[in-house]
Amino acid sequence: METPSDFARHSPPAAGTEPSVDEVERRAAFLGYVAHEVRNPLSTALWTAEMLVRMPAEERGGARGAKLTAMTLRALTRVRQLVEDHFLVERLDAGGLPMRLEAIALADVVAELAARGVAPGAEIEVPAGLAVVADRMLLERAVESLLAAAAVDSAAVRIEAREAADRVRLRVTGAPPGATALEDPRKGSASDARGRSLALPVARRVAVALGGQLSVEDGGYVIALPRAYTPAAR
Repeated sequence: METPSDFARHSPPAAGTEPSVDEVERRAAFLGYVAHEVRNPLSTALWTAEMLVRMPAEERGGARGAKLTAMTLRALTRVRQLVEDHFLVERLDAGGLPMRLEAIALADVVAELAARGVAPGAEIEVPAGLAVVADRMLLERAVESLLAAAAVDSAAVRIEAREAADRVRLRVTGAPPGATALEDPRKGSASDARGRSLALPVARRVAVALGGQLSVEDGGYVIALPRAYTPAAR
């Protein structure tokens, strides 16, 4: 294998560089959006938990108790996803996330995500020989995030990969990307009841950290990453 496994660290911004006023404002708007997104489902979870505590035991075990329990679980699941995505964004922005770079077959990653039930029913066209140089955890998070973004409103999802020079381009189509899809959300940006409103900020930062990029092309999301040259890919 020509691409050795090693450890790398995404570089933080250059020391001594001061953010511009626009950057500070964008950052503040993004953090305000994140706080709002977390606060809403957390408030729901606290409210339903309080209702359950106040219920008589016999009612808690009935249909109303089951409904409130389900609401609590959905709200907390949404909070967990938001928190996980947010802290990954923060660690990537700070350049403080160690990465183990290795050659990874994209078909294996897509198959693993499909087995977990991510984007069920997605049409997949990923050649077995295509591999990229990446950190597996980050690659999985990026592809999963793109699938989540494409699967809005139960849209039919398609995943395809092609090689282009020294890059592999993975394209995910489904729900049409908005005009500002690759910008960080801010006040007024749409929420996501699944807790995936930070999916694209995660995917965009992971792509950069892995030496690639994320773009919107022809109504789909395209993540381009360095190609790994393995015996199977020749």
